[in-house]
Amino acid sequence: MKFRYFGGSALLAEVASSAAAQQLRHALLQADIVGVRELVPGYNTLLIEFDPLILDMAKLERRLPKLSEQPPPAWEQREHEISVRYDGEDLQEVARLAGIGIAEVIQRHCAPLYTVAFLGFAPGFPYLSGLDPKLQVPRLKSPRTRVAAGSVAIAGEFAGIYPQATPGGWRVLGHTDSVLFDAGRAQPALLTPGDKLRFRPLP
Repeated sequence: MKFRYFGGSALLAEVASSAAAQQLRHALLQADIVGVRELVPGYNTLLIEFDPLILDMAKLERRLPKLSEQPPPAWEQREHEISVRYDGEDLQEVARLAGIGIAEVIQRHCAPLYTVAFLGFAPGFPYLSGLDPKLQVPRLKSPRTRVAAGSVAIAGEFAGIYPQATPGGWRVLGHTDSVLFDAGRAQPALLTPGDKLRFRPLP
C-alpha cells in the first residue's frame, strides 16, 4: 500500500485493485473513525478526506495497512436491476471479437451480479466489475463524439452505463431508460460504490 498527500486534509491510498479499494472503504466505514469526512474509491485507490483538526494524518496512515488486512466486513448492499434493449451499434462487432453469437453476448452480459467499483468519467457513470472475461474487448480505436444517455457499454474489464450524452469510446451493447443521474434528486446518482447490479434484457 502506498500513500499520497493531497493538501493537509486528504490522503490517497493506492491498493492492488478496485476490490481492495472497496474492502478498505468498508473497513473504514465500520471503524467509524472520528474526523473522516468522505471516502472516494477509484480503480485501485481510495481517497480519504478528513478534518485535520480532529484526525492526525500520520496516525491514520499507520492504521490503514492493518485495516486493509481485516476480513471483508458484512454490510448492507443495495441491489439494482437495469432493463436493457440490446440494440447497440457495437453489439455485432463485440460478438465477432468474442467469437460468439449475439444471443450469447446478451446472455453473458446479463449473467453476472455486477459490483459498482467506483463512479467516474461523468457524474453518475458507474464502473461495474464482474464482466464475463469473454466480453472483455478493447475500447474503440476512435471514440465517438456523442454517445446517447442510457447507453449500456463495455470496455476492457468493466461494464458501464452513460448517464448523459457525452463523447465516449466504450462499445455500446444496448440502451436503458433508467436515469443514472438527476441533479434534482436527493441523491443525484442512482448507483453508489459497493452497490450490486443485474442487467435484464427486454424483449
